[in-house]
Amino acid sequence: MNTLSPALLPYLAQLKANNHKEWFSANKPTYEQERNLFKQFAHTVFQGMQAFDQLEDLNIFRIYRDVRFSKNKTPYKTHFSFSMSRATRLRRGGYYLHIEPGGSFIGGGFWAPEPADLRRIRKELAADPHSLRTILADPTFIDLFGTMQGEQLKGVPQGYAKEHPAADLLRFKQYLVIRNFSDEEVLQSSFFEEAQRTFLGMHPFFNYMSEVLSTDENGEPLWE
Repeated sequence: MNTLSPALLPYLAQLKANNHKEWFSANKPTYEQERNLFKQFAHTVFQGMQAFDQLEDLNIFRIYRDVRFSKNKTPYKTHFSFSMSRATRLRRGGYYLHIEPGGSFIGGGFWAPEPADLRRIRKELAADPHSLRTILADPTFIDLFGTMQGEQLKGVPQGYAKEHPAADLLRFKQYLVIRNFSDEEVLQSSFFEEAQRTFLGMHPFFNYMSEVLSTDENGEPLWE
Protein backbone atom coordinates (compact mmCIF):
# COMPACT_ATOMS: atom_id res chain seq x y z
CA MET A 1 0.00 0.00 0.00
CA ASN A 2 1.66 3.24 -1.13
CA THR A 3 -0.94 5.77 0.01
CA LEU A 4 -2.18 6.75 3.44
CA SER A 5 -5.78 6.09 4.41
CA PRO A 6 -7.96 9.20 3.88
CA ALA A 7 -9.68 8.35 7.18
CA LEU A 8 -6.45 8.49 9.22
CA LEU A 9 -6.27 12.24 9.84
CA PRO A 10 -9.96 12.55 10.81
CA TYR A 11 -9.56 9.63 13.21
CA LEU A 12 -6.49 11.22 14.84
CA ALA A 13 -8.31 14.56 15.13
CA GLN A 14 -11.19 12.83 16.90
CA LEU A 15 -8.76 11.01 19.18
CA LYS A 16 -7.15 14.32 20.15
CA ALA A 17 -10.57 15.71 21.08
CA ASN A 18 -11.52 12.54 23.00
CA ASN A 19 -8.27 11.34 24.51
CA HIS A 20 -9.64 8.96 27.11
CA LYS A 21 -10.09 5.23 27.49
CA GLU A 22 -13.87 5.18 27.06
CA TRP A 23 -13.80 6.83 23.62
CA PHE A 24 -10.77 4.86 22.49
CA SER A 25 -12.36 1.54 23.48
CA ALA A 26 -15.64 2.41 21.79
CA ASN A 27 -13.76 3.23 18.58
CA LYS A 28 -11.21 0.41 18.79
CA PRO A 29 -12.27 -1.19 15.45
CA THR A 30 -11.51 2.10 13.66
CA TYR A 31 -8.15 2.34 15.40
CA GLU A 32 -7.23 -1.22 14.44
CA GLN A 33 -8.25 -0.65 10.83
CA GLU A 34 -6.26 2.59 10.55
CA ARG A 35 -3.22 1.12 12.28
CA ASN A 36 -3.25 -1.88 9.96
CA LEU A 37 -3.40 0.38 6.89
CA PHE A 38 -0.62 2.56 8.31
CA LYS A 39 1.53 -0.53 8.94
CA GLN A 40 1.04 -1.56 5.30
CA PHE A 41 2.14 1.90 4.18
CA ALA A 42 5.17 1.77 6.49
CA HIS A 43 6.24 -1.62 5.14
CA THR A 44 5.88 -0.34 1.57
CA VAL A 45 8.15 2.61 2.37
CA PHE A 46 10.62 0.30 4.12
CA GLN A 47 10.75 -2.09 1.18
CA GLY A 48 11.14 0.77 -1.27
CA MET A 49 14.00 2.29 0.70
CA GLN A 50 15.90 -0.99 0.74
CA ALA A 51 16.67 -0.37 -2.93
CA PHE A 52 18.58 2.77 -1.94
CA ASP A 53 19.97 2.03 1.52
CA GLN A 54 20.83 -0.89 3.76
CA LEU A 55 18.23 -0.98 6.52
CA GLU A 56 18.03 -3.29 9.49
CA ASP A 57 14.83 -2.40 11.30
CA LEU A 58 11.36 -0.90 10.90
CA ASN A 59 9.82 0.32 14.15
CA ILE A 60 6.14 1.29 14.14
CA PHE A 61 5.50 3.17 17.36
CA ARG A 62 2.73 2.29 19.80
CA ILE A 63 -0.26 4.56 20.30
CA TYR A 64 -0.06 4.26 24.08
CA ARG A 65 1.80 6.99 25.95
CA ASP A 66 4.12 6.33 28.89
CA VAL A 67 2.61 8.68 31.46
CA ARG A 68 4.58 7.52 34.51
CA PHE A 69 6.88 10.55 34.59
CA SER A 70 4.77 13.03 32.63
CA LYS A 71 2.48 15.81 33.81
CA ASN A 72 0.37 15.12 30.74
CA LYS A 73 -1.70 12.09 31.69
CA THR A 74 -3.63 11.68 28.44
CA PRO A 75 -3.24 7.98 27.61
CA TYR A 76 -2.85 8.05 23.83
CA LYS A 77 -0.57 9.66 21.29
CA THR A 78 -2.42 11.72 18.71
CA HIS A 79 -0.14 10.75 15.84
CA PHE A 80 1.02 7.64 13.98
CA SER A 81 4.73 7.26 13.32
CA PHE A 82 7.51 4.90 12.37
CA SER A 83 11.29 4.90 12.16
CA MET A 84 13.79 3.01 10.01
CA SER A 85 17.28 2.15 11.23
CA ARG A 86 20.28 1.99 8.91
CA ALA A 87 22.31 -1.19 9.03
CA THR A 88 25.88 -1.70 10.28
CA ARG A 89 27.95 0.70 12.35
CA LEU A 90 29.33 2.25 9.15
CA ARG A 91 25.91 3.73 8.31
CA ARG A 92 24.78 6.29 10.84
CA GLY A 93 21.55 8.27 11.05
CA GLY A 94 17.94 7.19 11.16
CA TYR A 95 14.72 7.96 9.29
CA TYR A 96 11.43 9.02 10.92
CA LEU A 97 7.91 9.65 9.56
CA HIS A 98 5.23 11.34 11.68
CA ILE A 99 1.57 11.74 10.68
CA GLU A 100 -0.57 14.13 12.72
CA PRO A 101 -3.32 16.58 11.76
CA GLY A 102 -1.60 19.90 11.18
CA GLY A 103 1.78 18.51 12.24
CA SER A 104 3.02 15.86 9.81
CA PHE A 105 6.72 15.74 9.01
CA ILE A 106 9.58 13.55 7.86
CA GLY A 107 12.82 13.81 9.78
CA GLY A 108 16.15 12.19 10.28
CA GLY A 109 19.54 12.59 11.83
CA PHE A 110 20.98 12.38 15.31
CA TRP A 111 18.45 13.05 18.05
CA ALA A 112 20.54 12.19 21.11
CA PRO A 113 24.19 11.66 20.15
CA GLU A 114 26.27 9.81 22.70
CA PRO A 115 28.82 12.09 24.42
CA ALA A 116 31.73 10.49 22.57
CA ASP A 117 29.99 10.95 19.21
CA LEU A 118 29.15 14.56 20.01
CA ARG A 119 32.78 15.29 20.91
CA ARG A 120 33.98 13.64 17.69
CA ILE A 121 31.54 15.62 15.54
CA ARG A 122 32.52 18.89 17.19
CA LYS A 123 36.22 18.23 16.72
CA GLU A 124 35.62 17.55 13.03
CA LEU A 125 33.53 20.70 12.63
CA ALA A 126 36.15 22.76 14.39
CA ALA A 127 38.84 21.44 12.05
CA ASP A 128 36.78 21.53 8.86
CA PRO A 129 33.41 23.31 8.90
CA HIS A 130 33.46 23.70 5.10
CA SER A 131 32.46 20.10 4.33
CA LEU A 132 29.21 20.29 6.27
CA ARG A 133 28.50 23.83 5.13
CA THR A 134 28.73 22.64 1.53
CA ILE A 135 26.08 19.98 2.18
CA LEU A 136 23.79 22.44 3.98
CA ALA A 137 24.14 24.96 1.14
CA ASP A 138 23.21 22.51 -1.61
CA PRO A 139 20.03 23.67 -3.41
CA THR A 140 18.38 20.25 -3.07
CA PHE A 141 19.04 20.19 0.67
CA ILE A 142 17.66 23.71 1.06
CA ASP A 143 14.60 22.87 -1.04
CA LEU A 144 13.80 19.83 1.09
CA PHE A 145 14.87 20.86 4.58
CA GLY A 146 15.72 24.54 4.65
CA THR A 147 18.48 24.22 7.22
CA MET A 148 19.82 21.88 9.87
CA GLN A 149 17.81 21.87 13.09
CA GLY A 150 18.25 20.68 16.66
CA GLU A 151 18.78 21.91 20.21
CA GLN A 152 21.73 24.25 20.67
CA LEU A 153 23.86 25.60 23.47
CA LYS A 154 23.59 29.33 24.16
CA GLY A 155 27.32 29.66 23.58
CA VAL A 156 30.11 27.53 22.15
CA PRO A 157 31.05 24.32 24.01
CA GLN A 158 33.74 24.48 26.65
CA GLY A 159 37.18 24.42 25.10
CA TYR A 160 36.30 26.44 21.99
CA ALA A 161 36.77 30.16 21.46
CA LYS A 162 33.65 32.31 21.24
CA GLU A 163 34.96 33.72 17.97
CA HIS A 164 35.60 30.30 16.40
CA PRO A 165 34.67 30.37 12.67
CA ALA A 166 32.50 27.27 13.21
CA ALA A 167 30.81 28.61 16.36
CA ASP A 168 27.33 28.38 14.83
CA LEU A 169 27.82 24.66 14.10
CA LEU A 170 29.62 23.84 17.34
CA ARG A 171 26.65 24.98 19.42
CA PHE A 172 24.43 22.14 18.16
CA LYS A 173 23.58 19.32 20.56
CA GLN A 174 21.39 17.58 17.99
CA TYR A 175 21.82 17.30 14.23
CA LEU A 176 18.41 16.99 12.57
CA VAL A 177 16.87 17.53 9.15
CA ILE A 178 13.10 17.98 8.98
CA ARG A 179 10.57 18.51 6.21
CA ASN A 180 7.01 19.49 7.13
CA PHE A 181 3.94 18.42 5.16
CA SER A 182 0.41 19.79 5.10
CA ASP A 183 -2.62 17.55 5.62
CA GLU A 184 -3.37 17.83 1.93
CA GLU A 185 0.15 16.79 0.93
CA VAL A 186 0.24 13.61 3.02
CA LEU A 187 -3.02 12.41 1.47
CA GLN A 188 -1.93 12.95 -2.11
CA SER A 189 -1.08 9.92 -4.24
CA SER A 190 2.42 11.38 -4.71
CA PHE A 191 3.24 11.32 -0.97
CA PHE A 192 4.99 7.93 -1.18
CA GLU A 193 7.35 9.28 -3.84
CA GLU A 194 7.86 12.49 -1.88
CA ALA A 195 8.67 10.50 1.24
CA GLN A 196 11.30 8.51 -0.63
CA ARG A 197 12.73 11.66 -2.21
CA THR A 198 12.92 13.28 1.22
CA PHE A 199 14.68 10.29 2.80
CA LEU A 200 17.12 10.09 -0.11
CA GLY A 201 17.82 13.81 0.29
CA MET A 202 19.28 13.03 3.71
CA HIS A 203 22.01 10.80 2.28
CA PRO A 204 24.78 13.41 1.75
CA PHE A 205 24.25 14.55 5.36
CA PHE A 206 24.18 10.95 6.64
CA ASN A 207 27.25 9.99 4.59
CA TYR A 208 29.22 12.91 6.02
CA MET A 209 28.28 12.06 9.60
CA SER A 210 28.92 8.34 9.02
CA GLU A 211 32.42 9.04 7.77
CA VAL A 212 33.16 11.30 10.74
CA LEU A 213 31.84 8.80 13.28
CA SER A 214 33.62 5.81 11.77
CA THR A 215 37.07 7.43 11.69
CA ASP A 216 39.45 8.98 14.18
CA GLU A 217 40.68 12.58 14.11
CA ASN A 218 43.33 11.62 11.56
CA GLY A 219 40.73 10.13 9.23
CA GLU A 220 41.80 6.56 9.96
CA PRO A 221 39.03 3.90 10.12
CA LEU A 222 38.04 2.88 13.63
CA TRP A 223 37.33 -0.69 12.52
CA GLU A 224 38.67 -3.02 9.87
